[in-house]
Amino acid sequence: MKTATSNYLIGSALLLMLAGSALAAEVPFNQARFEQARAASQPVVVYFHADWCPTCRVQQPIVARLAAEPQFKPVTIFEADYDTETALEKTLKVTQQSTFVVFRQGHEVTRSTGQTAEPAIRDTLLKAL
Repeated sequence: MKTATSNYLIGSALLLMLAGSALAAEVPFNQARFEQARAASQPVVVYFHADWCPTCRVQQPIVARLAAEPQFKPVTIFEADYDTETALEKTLKVTQQSTFVVFRQGHEVTRSTGQTAEPAIRDTLLKAL
């Protein structure tokens, strides 16, 4: 009985690890990690959102759903709080919440503000690849 339980737990842990590695990284904004990812020419998206923003509330589940797709595995999606990341907003010249700033090979390639349609958000994120 112990062996069956141990095998089940090990198998479950392995499955969770594999599932997690198939997801894009959706992480809170961190300046050092952002700079490292850009310097390494990794695909990066900075998503400026605010909890009080109705557009952001529509975008959030779409972003989570897209981040879970295997094609977005290499993309790091940094979630930047619009109300607290004011220095970053100035640096990137972001003037509104619900904005995606997309970087490929260390350089900004596009940005989008206020999109709530999944195909439009997908197209924006794809530009990081």
